[in-house]
Amino acid sequence: MSGASRTDGTQASRGWLLRAISADLRLLHAVWVGLLFVDPRSEGHPVVGEWKPSGLPERAAYRSWSLLGVPLVALTYPVVLAGFIVRFYVTRMDRFARRVGLIGVVLTSVLVWSALSLAAYVREFPVEGLLAVVAAGGVATVSAVLAWVCSRLDGRPVSILLAYPFGVTAVFLPPVVAGLYSETVAAVVFARSDVLAIWLLDSVLAVGGLATFLRDTFDLVGIAYVGMWFGLAVPVGWVLGLVVALADAIRPAGKTREEATAG
Repeated sequence: MSGASRTDGTQASRGWLLRAISADLRLLHAVWVGLLFVDPRSEGHPVVGEWKPSGLPERAAYRSWSLLGVPLVALTYPVVLAGFIVRFYVTRMDRFARRVGLIGVVLTSVLVWSALSLAAYVREFPVEGLLAVVAAGGVATVSAVLAWVCSRLDGRPVSILLAYPFGVTAVFLPPVVAGLYSETVAAVVFARSDVLAIWLLDSVLAVGGLATFLRDTFDLVGIAYVGMWFGLAVPVGWVLGLVVALADAIRPAGKTREEATAG
C-alpha cells in the first residue's frame, strides 16, 4: 500500500515537473515571438485585441520566426533555469542586506571575520596565518559594502555592471588574499588558480594573440593572483547579472508561472 502511494507521489511529481517545464518553454517562446510580432500572451488585450498575421508574406514571416525560436528556446532554457536559481539566492541575500542596512552589512562581515580571526588565534596560527584571515576579511567587507551601495543605485545596468562583480569579488578574493600570507592556503588556492589560468589561456583567451600577450606580459606570482581573480570576478558577475535579468524578463520575481504566462 505504501509502495503504491510512493509510486503515485512520484508520478504526480513528474507530472508537475513536466507541466512546469512546458509552461516555462511556452512562456519563453512567447517572449521570442514578441520580439518581432505581437506577444501571443497579449491576445485579448483591450488595446492589442485579437491580433493575427494577415496576408501570405506576414503569415510566412510569423511562422518562420516562430519555428526559428524553437531550437533557440531549447538552448536558452537551461540559462533561464540558472537565472532562477541565482535569483533565488541573490533575492534572499538582498532581503537580508535591506533589512540590516549598510551598517548592518559592515557589522555582520566584521563579526564573522572577527570570529574567524579569534578562532585562528585560539588555534595558535602563525602570524602569517592571522594576517591572512584579517586581510581576507578586509577584502570581503569592502567588496560587500561596494556591492550593497551599487545595488541601491537606480537602474538594472548599474546592478549588473557593478553590484554583481563586487558581490562575486567578496566571495572569490578573500581566499586569494589569504594565500598571499599563508603557505597552506596558497598551496591549494594558487595551484588551482594555475590550472584555471592555463585552461583559460589555451581556450577562452586563445583569440587574436591575447593569450600570447598575457603570457609575455604577466607572471602569475604573488599579487598577480589577486589581479587574475578580480578580473574573473567582473565577467562572472556580469554573466550572473544577465542570467538573472533574463529570468526576470521571462518570469518577474514574485509571479507564478500562470501569472507570467497570462501577462
